[in-house]
Amino acid sequence: MSREYFSSDPSRPFADAVLVDGKTLYLSGRIGLIAGTDTVPESPEEEAHLVMQDLQRVLGLAGLGLDDLVSLQVFASDVSLWERFNVVYRGYFKGQLPPRAFVGSGTLLFGARFELQGIAVKG
Repeated sequence: MSREYFSSDPSRPFADAVLVDGKTLYLSGRIGLIAGTDTVPESPEEEAHLVMQDLQRVLGLAGLGLDDLVSLQVFASDVSLWERFNVVYRGYFKGQLPPRAFVGSGTLLFGARFELQGIAVKG
């Protein structure tokens, strides 16, 4: 089994993703931080955009895109943010949405409202 690791910040104690056998990408949790900081924006919608853009960025490191997702988990600090997240989320997909879970998790790192974790497959 071959593994290719992708890490954009070597100071973090984890890889952004690992591509197994050149096909299946496992993504670590992604949060929507303001670039160059450990701060999330004030607006849940802006944070949702940032986390979706970060997800796209990490998928792109392995040559994949949102259409390659086969599973996605959304952890939310408050489940009442469900619809506010979904309005932003839907705008990032052109076709079929991937299977997804939306889980209320309470406190997230750096005060984030949303954290995404997923699996994507090439092809």
